[in-house]
Amino acid sequence: MDSAVAARLLQLNREFYTRFGGSFSATRQRIQPGVRRVLERLKGDENILDLGCGNGWFARELAKRGHRGTYLGLDFSLPLLREAEFHAEGFSARFMEADLSQLAVSSDQLSVISYQWSLVTAFAVLHHIPSRKLRVEILRAVHSLLPPGGMFIHSNWQFLNSEKLRARIQPWEAAGVSKSEVEAGDYLLDWRSGGQGLRYVHHFSEAELQGLAEETGFAVQEVFYSDGETGDLGLYEVWQAVRN
Repeated sequence: MDSAVAARLLQLNREFYTRFGGSFSATRQRIQPGVRRVLERLKGDENILDLGCGNGWFARELAKRGHRGTYLGLDFSLPLLREAEFHAEGFSARFMEADLSQLAVSSDQLSVISYQWSLVTAFAVLHHIPSRKLRVEILRAVHSLLPPGGMFIHSNWQFLNSEKLRARIQPWEAAGVSKSEVEAGDYLLDWRSGGQGLRYVHHFSEAELQGLAEETGFAVQEVFYSDGETGDLGLYEVWQAVRN
């Protein structure tokens, strides 16, 4: 994908989450079953960097569980970050505005904010990153933030498993982009709550994620599907950093 097209799609998503941050947040007020499964594997002392933290729902759940490690949530949406700000006794949570497409640039700064990140999470985030090149850059930055053996846990939307969600796929021309300019697995989906909007979304396969893990220094430790009425709208993967 051309870098100019990737930039255009990133801007499309920025505009969406700025305009519809409130209505989107209203649909994200509970922990997904897949995330609960992730929480059960935590020891409670991990220093967590949460990419695309949204309205802070993951941090709130950690606080409820008495998590003892530090937490930093990053997101580019100010409406969502305003909702994320909260204070919980005994839980160290901070939130920061950040453009994840520039994570490789800011990784040095993030590496000194905490003593050492032992876990990086990205729930429903990577599927909003256009172009394989940019995904590789971000995943290499994530790897650089983790010690050997550190974990990266992420989920990706499997919207093609839902007939209802497939009906939301729109022609690329609606965003001023031609189909020939995007990559396999790229889609444009509409939004119908609080107004009409458009989002760029990539549909990952297990094979595609396996290739990205190998290319960026990770070993896939666990793969499972969860969420939605059919239990397969989220593809969750647990990766371990295995080399420098």
